[in-house]
Amino acid sequence: MTGSRIAFEACLGSVLIAAAIGVTLGVLAAFTRGWLDDTLSALLDILIAFPTLLLAMLVVAARSATLASAVLAIGLAQSAVVGRLVRILVKRVLTQDYITAARTSGTSWPRIVAGHVLPNIWPTLMVNLALQFGLAILAEAGLSYLGLGAPPPNASWGRMLQEAQATFTTAPAGALAPGILLVLLVIGVNLIADGLRDTLDPAARGRRG
Repeated sequence: MTGSRIAFEACLGSVLIAAAIGVTLGVLAAFTRGWLDDTLSALLDILIAFPTLLLAMLVVAARSATLASAVLAIGLAQSAVVGRLVRILVKRVLTQDYITAARTSGTSWPRIVAGHVLPNIWPTLMVNLALQFGLAILAEAGLSYLGLGAPPPNASWGRMLQEAQATFTTAPAGALAPGILLVLLVIGVNLIADGLRDTLDPAARGRRG
């Protein structure tokens, strides 16, 4: 139960970081043109290709092996995925007639983003963030397993798995309990993401049916 608190804190923090950075970069990339658009797109692609583990090592080297460092590393890694999705969604919205009408009426770009762009990409973005939450759970457990996450005496599921290796043959419950809970939590989060997709996008539910 204590390990679940660490998992939720780490994953919620990393998803919030990913959302803040990713939405900002994605909107900027969608509104820019030419070399600036290419630069931001290349930056997002580099972050996506950059391994989360290596990024975590760099963050830990600059800071220390703490839960905050793991949250920052996971959030930075996930922000690129969120940013690229937001860029695609925003560019699609900007081609709609109501955006042209808003610009013709003299509406400023900040008001267009707040009143038209973000509300229209929010359903798809919510589903993606829910999926990123599940990936963050696994990433936090992996970093803690390698000693790059929350240090002792924090009860991280990844650290529990690492410490239970030596006693797996004599006390398998020490490894099975956190492992099973990790699997169940990730499955549960993915089911929630599926439910959000069905609720926010009825057309997708019809295609699946």
